[in-house]
Amino acid sequence: MSHTYKLIPLLLLSFAISKMSAQETIPEVEALLSKMTLDEKIGQLNLLTPGGGIATGSVVSENVEAKIKAGQVGGLFGVSGPEKVRQAQEIAIKNSRLKIPLLIGSDIIHGYKTTYPIPLGVASSWNMELIESAAKMAAKEATADGINWNFSPMVDISRDARWGRISEGSGEDPYLGSAIAKAMVKGYQGKDLKNEFTMMATVKHLALYGAVEAGRDYNSVDMSKVKMYNQYLPPYQAAVDAGVGSAMTSFNDIDGIPATGNKWLITDLLRKQWGFKGFVVSDYTSVNEMTAHGLGDLQAVSAQAINAGLDMDMVGEGFLTTLKKSVQEGKVTEEAITIACRRILTAKHQLGLFDDPYKYSDTSRPKKDILTAENRAAARKIATQSFVLLKNENNVLPLQKDAKIALVGPLANDKNNMLGTWAPTGDPQLSIPVLEGLKNVAPKAKITYAKGANITNDHELASRANVFGLRVDIDKRSPDAMIAEALQNTKNADVIVAVVGEASEFAGEAASRTEISMPQSQKKLINALAETGKPVVLVLFSGRPLTIAEEFNLPVSILQVWNPGVEAGNAIADVLFGDYNPSGKLTASWPRNVGQIPIYHSMKNTGRPAPTHTFEKFKSNYLDSELSPLFSFGYGLSYTTFEYSAIAVDKKKIAQDEAVNISFTVKNTGNYDGEEVVQLYLKDEVRSITPPKRQLKGFKKIFLKKGESQRVTIPLSANDLKFYNSELKFVAEPGKFIVFVGGNSNAEMSTEFELE
Repeated sequence: MSHTYKLIPLLLLSFAISKMSAQETIPEVEALLSKMTLDEKIGQLNLLTPGGGIATGSVVSENVEAKIKAGQVGGLFGVSGPEKVRQAQEIAIKNSRLKIPLLIGSDIIHGYKTTYPIPLGVASSWNMELIESAAKMAAKEATADGINWNFSPMVDISRDARWGRISEGSGEDPYLGSAIAKAMVKGYQGKDLKNEFTMMATVKHLALYGAVEAGRDYNSVDMSKVKMYNQYLPPYQAAVDAGVGSAMTSFNDIDGIPATGNKWLITDLLRKQWGFKGFVVSDYTSVNEMTAHGLGDLQAVSAQAINAGLDMDMVGEGFLTTLKKSVQEGKVTEEAITIACRRILTAKHQLGLFDDPYKYSDTSRPKKDILTAENRAAARKIATQSFVLLKNENNVLPLQKDAKIALVGPLANDKNNMLGTWAPTGDPQLSIPVLEGLKNVAPKAKITYAKGANITNDHELASRANVFGLRVDIDKRSPDAMIAEALQNTKNADVIVAVVGEASEFAGEAASRTEISMPQSQKKLINALAETGKPVVLVLFSGRPLTIAEEFNLPVSILQVWNPGVEAGNAIADVLFGDYNPSGKLTASWPRNVGQIPIYHSMKNTGRPAPTHTFEKFKSNYLDSELSPLFSFGYGLSYTTFEYSAIAVDKKKIAQDEAVNISFTVKNTGNYDGEEVVQLYLKDEVRSITPPKRQLKGFKKIFLKKGESQRVTIPLSANDLKFYNSELKFVAEPGKFIVFVGGNSNAEMSTEFELE
């Protein structure tokens, strides 16, 4: 079974602007607006968290119940469970003057209670149907627990592995990121938002958040419009084209104006150019934080935000406390507030909350829909497809199910780090650790275990990673004693499986790092294990690309498993023992060292391109490092091998409105059945602005039995050849195009055609 993924192309700006029209009016909403006072309209723009529930920020709202009764709250987050959600809705319905129901939001980033891999891991599956089904499962669980609005998907493009939130996105590529954004919106929202199993999605963070300077969270972004339109904005627009119901602004500034108060971003781009009809919510206290950016006091920045087109203020209450005064002083019009209120009420109408405020409060649903055996099986499947085989030394993998295995490593028997960052709704204690998974899948294997090392011996780093609970437990034994125990454990083993890497909170929000190599405590263990001469398999956990050149050069195999979720151990065992042949491919380049960052596959040649494998003075290279990444975008091995041949193009010359088909043969030349992610890259030889070396423009995941061949065709539409030029016009220019096809971004097999 195979599936080809092609995106709806970005629209010409002139066409996109024509899409924008006055917001459709809903009679019930208009009738309600006509009854509302200015204070009640402002109240709908206020999003609060009462605390005591799901922790996602540092500020907790006060006097929430009284504010709901006074009509001063439009939505809540951090509240879950059908009983608690019903209580909150009853306060609004039974006690406020206009009985307007509440939006109930949450951060459901990679599953609800049934947590699956972090988004960077799920993206590595390159399987859009799987990704859509994962989002659908998350929506079904979350709505069973009373939640109707999700702060996902995060579609920020990032080329900087230091940035902790790279774990929450889909990697470095706008084409793949756009496909994933579309799949996730479809999964969360389905075809009908009034369906009780669907929820409203939020595309975030608008915009450019993944390009923060120095890889430091919340930092500034400075970028040309050409780079924005061609490389960073497409996934946001893809989510809008897929019908996403809401958007969230980012913490960074754009052209010197914070996103939360940026009229060009929220009104001109999002609404007028892209035709977005939903509502826009700020990120956590980002309205208030505009003061720290240097744009004025709370009243001034709140006025700027509402005038820019922001509709809802998350937690900060700047709208609630200052907008009425700003109206009285002529700094904000009541019409601007009415428009924002209309958008919030429209979202509630779309969700069916006016028909039934308690539709998400069915107390029978949690038992039927949350953490079911079916959901756990799905999470296990998703995890297996997310893993990326980085190295298979002497084809030691897959392991025999009756092998004598020395299992070592700080993450080998650890539940606390299986779920990964941004899993506030999951319970780590329900996860399957690796030791348990190996025993479940291979009960005849002889498995012995020793911890071998701490995740880190740095107490300060450990304390910072333990903010949301124990993630790094520093053993009272000495590092040398732990390694000695591990080495003793390996003496009678056929193979050593070392489970190593990052703690889950080494990545994520407010978890940027300047050093992304293996912690020294684990380096010492890995080197000691390699010196035994026995086969060593590294099962590598991380929330980002790591710099592991030293480990790669050792005689070890490496299976990258990200943070796999609640079924971690079972899924890892499925792959280690060959019940599933790994098919994951990287969606972010892995640098050799931090000095290469930012690094990505679609970089430009420059006027002095460097040779690929040699150093040449006065070329764009480094004195002390190779130019290429350690692992390129799209890279990933299998237990089998694939051979590409016989590439052909059906037309050598095409007109501006024509499509072209690229065909080639893929053969499974190894000893195992397996899946291959076939990738197509395009190079525009000559154009009016400097082109990337190559760009991803198509992919297809295919299954081949050993020895089987398949003829594959990937179409390129006229829009696939287009780009935004220096005037921000979406154009395709005549000339030669080279197509590369293969298993990663370094694909060499090519053909060419000409656009007339």
